[in-house]
Amino acid sequence: MKIHLICFLSAVMMAGLLAGCGSEKKTPAETADLPKWEWQSDVTFPDWKSSRSSNTAANNRLGFIMYSGQGSIYITPEEGCTQFTLYINDRKVDLDLPEAGKTIRADISAYTRNGINSLQVSDIKTGKIRVCIPYPSVISGKPEDAGISGESLDLISRIISADIANGFSSAQLAVIKDGRLVYENAWGKVKTYDETGAPVESSSVNSDTLYDLASNTKMYSVNYAVQHLLDQGKIDLDARITDILGQRYAEDTIRIDYAGYEPVTLEEHKARKAKQTVRDLLMHQGGFPPGPHYYNDRYDHASQYYDSDSGNVIYTGTGADEKTRSETLEAIFKTPLMYEPGTDDIYSDMDYMVLCCCVEKITGMRLDQYLKETFFDPMGLSHICYDPLQNGFSKEDCAATELMGNSRAGRLHFTGIREYTLQGEVHDPNAYYCMNSISGHAGLFASASDLARLASVMLTGGYEGHRFFSRDTIDLFVTPKNASAPYYGLGWWREADRRRDTYFGSVSSSAVYGHQGFTGTLTMIDPSKNLVVVFLTNKIHSTMRMDDDTLSQYDGGFYTTASLGFVPQILEIGMNGNADREVYRSLVFDMAADKERILTDYGIVDPEHPHNKALKALREVLEQMK
Repeated sequence: MKIHLICFLSAVMMAGLLAGCGSEKKTPAETADLPKWEWQSDVTFPDWKSSRSSNTAANNRLGFIMYSGQGSIYITPEEGCTQFTLYINDRKVDLDLPEAGKTIRADISAYTRNGINSLQVSDIKTGKIRVCIPYPSVISGKPEDAGISGESLDLISRIISADIANGFSSAQLAVIKDGRLVYENAWGKVKTYDETGAPVESSSVNSDTLYDLASNTKMYSVNYAVQHLLDQGKIDLDARITDILGQRYAEDTIRIDYAGYEPVTLEEHKARKAKQTVRDLLMHQGGFPPGPHYYNDRYDHASQYYDSDSGNVIYTGTGADEKTRSETLEAIFKTPLMYEPGTDDIYSDMDYMVLCCCVEKITGMRLDQYLKETFFDPMGLSHICYDPLQNGFSKEDCAATELMGNSRAGRLHFTGIREYTLQGEVHDPNAYYCMNSISGHAGLFASASDLARLASVMLTGGYEGHRFFSRDTIDLFVTPKNASAPYYGLGWWREADRRRDTYFGSVSSSAVYGHQGFTGTLTMIDPSKNLVVVFLTNKIHSTMRMDDDTLSQYDGGFYTTASLGFVPQILEIGMNGNADREVYRSLVFDMAADKERILTDYGIVDPEHPHNKALKALREVLEQMK
């Protein structure tokens, strides 16, 4: 009797186990048409590598980039395939075998992790299995999803808010971590001051407000275009510029002797220009002067280019149209180099003006249209463009910049100069007066959130069904350009060994990279943390220091917010998981102490000096933290 009972109970238990296995929840999957996408991976198992790789198991495993909580794959068995087993990150995925020739889309979001994931297809007895993997996208999230302390973000907000209460203009911040937009915020007004520096009423900045990116443009226009064209085999980094723009690029060069440089003959000037390559310009070692003005600037005659025979200015543009753009290119053809390409490093906007023309020559499209069709539209980015007032945006959609145009508070004068507050017009003079507001060195406007989404492509190479760059291309462009300048890649600014602490923070990986812009903008990309930080300000929307003969100091530049790098510095504390409130309070105390030392060192006693206002703002934050 006992034996029978035991057998009966065993049978019941086994049946229950079998029933449980049979009712186990399947991975969500549905029959789907295979999209005509550019895939992150499109491979057929087995032998996707080659039969020679069979002894390493490489034929059955594949790495791909994805983030936790997102991801899908498309699976298509070929005729004769009756069995396979799928693993994601070494976890078996329970799927019904699709009908031969049919495609299913399987949701693998329950299996994915941040960074490199593994896919394994095993136990194929006959036939083949095709697997297509899209790129990740950016989905919404919360700071806690990414392990970011809310206290760190609160402190960043307090500092910016206090600065604005004490005279700073506005700011916008977006943070993407592990494929999630975990934070976006905006502070201040779209226009804070009139031409005299008097406060004005205007609407508040929001997460859609566009900011003039200034030199951040370089990375998301020319760099993105060149990286994409390189992947397509349409550009050679070692191609000479004359091979792209024609021999006149060198032959039209005139002779000018640059102060501090050994004079060379006209023929040597032409020979230098003929040697210049795409790579030289990306690395800012092409030989061009740092910031020539191709507009009529009576303030700085040294920055104009004169024909050594006639004494005439090569070009004094005052308009902003396509004819002006062509004339600017003609002027660049005539411009001689200061030094032999590759023998020095001088950051120059001209490098990216020339590269803009190269991209347009290769693609047959104006740069703005190429970027829109290649990147912005496919990614669904609706708040990034050139020349926003001509592309559906109003002034109220854009954060204002300089109060009196390009006149430096009325101290510069040239024909056609803007002397009104700029809002929705590119600030950079060469971009506006010479390049019809569309150039490779400046001109892009964007919201922080859209720019962060665009920047995230540097971590993955693509976005959903769109492939932009291979991992090889990304690695090439962010690798140190040489041992003497490890803080530069191909265009990208690198942290290297504590070289860019001012922007990227002093506790960051040497692999961190990004860029900065004159108007007060910052991009930071940390591949080790799957982190993108975009911080946009309009710090030059402020009065100028009349005691500054360099005409480069704006009141807005003295505030903590204008330093930009304090954001990644505080954000890092919020990601380490160990900080308490006292750490943040101590840091703000130190920041205030630094401001006090600056005031003492420079003998600043005027309570209305922006340094004093910035110190007052930090003290207010300290008081809030008691």
